[in-house]
Amino acid sequence: LAWVLYCDIICLDYDGNLLDASVFALLAALKNVQLPSVIINEDTGLSEVNLKQKTPLTIRKHPVATSFPIFHDTLLVVDPTAEEEDLATRTVTIVTDEEGRLCSVHKPGGSPLKGAKLQDCITRAITRHKEVKKLIDKVIKSIMPK
Repeated sequence: LAWVLYCDIICLDYDGNLLDASVFALLAALKNVQLPSVIINEDTGLSEVNLKQKTPLTIRKHPVATSFPIFHDTLLVVDPTAEEEDLATRTVTIVTDEEGRLCSVHKPGGSPLKGAKLQDCITRAITRHKEVKKLIDKVIKSIMPK
């Protein structure tokens, strides 16, 4: 027996930073999933679903995306608006996990990015991950039934 979860993300309003917001929303939604309990009946060998007893979905990794529009090699902005994204000479999105490990780097076109600037982005993304995870955990805790 396996559960299949489909996640559709629909953007109702866009003011920049869509990838970060989508990853946050998906992570928060998955942390809120409650699956019905399943046991195997030893007599029949069939699975039985208990819709009254729920267990939370186990999430082993908590990826967080942080986007940086970069302006002329000097100014880094976190959580850009659409206007800031349009004015940037390049943009990079860094995805990290809760252990500070790098999961993904996405840099769609634009001018090249120096190693030191990329490392600065990664360091800031790791710091931001901790803040975002605390916020998501606090919100999930506040909506969970007591």
